[in-house]
Amino acid sequence: MLDREGFRPNVGIILLNQKNQVFWGKRIRTHSWQFPQGGIDRGETPEQAMIRELHEEVGLKQEHVRIVARTRDWLRYEVPDRFIRRDARGFYKGQKQIWFLLQMVAPDHHLNLRATDHPEFDAWRWNDYWVPLDVVVEFKRGVYEMALTELSRFLPRQDNRNRHLRTGHHPAQENSGMPKQFGAVINMELPPGATFDPDPQAGLRQREGS
Repeated sequence: MLDREGFRPNVGIILLNQKNQVFWGKRIRTHSWQFPQGGIDRGETPEQAMIRELHEEVGLKQEHVRIVARTRDWLRYEVPDRFIRRDARGFYKGQKQIWFLLQMVAPDHHLNLRATDHPEFDAWRWNDYWVPLDVVVEFKRGVYEMALTELSRFLPRQDNRNRHLRTGHHPAQENSGMPKQFGAVINMELPPGATFDPDPQAGLRQREGS
């Protein structure tokens, strides 16, 4: 389902724990990290799509989270032609997203990357709110910066650290890259037969434009 300009309606999810850390997922068989996101089906509202995607991608249900805020308007990014299926080129341009800021109100054990037969992530961790953008696929980084910045003013008050995204230099970005460099425990959930692909863009061709 595309709009007149060729953008597919989509939702993005920034999921907080009680320490105002965010769920940070590693795309299956790649080295790219991202927030949960997914398309809005015909007849769905953005909130309905968010609840569905939340369960499909990380195994959580509506009762496991509290909606803190959402972006006021659509945030858009264009997808380079090389990541678009050949039969969709000329029609599909990219994604337009409503972003939700959620707070998890249930224990971590409710998180489940294998809630469906088509998992999006094979590892996850809790990360500081200002995530390292250099491990996000390049064409999504602008939208991440806009969503994080707009929603940062709604963070619960216990987190009074830096509220301004500094893409040039930030402690959270100094240790970006492979999982070992994050300096934290990575929660691995490899589906049967899954392997790590050294190509950080692998898998995007199968997802974008569909």
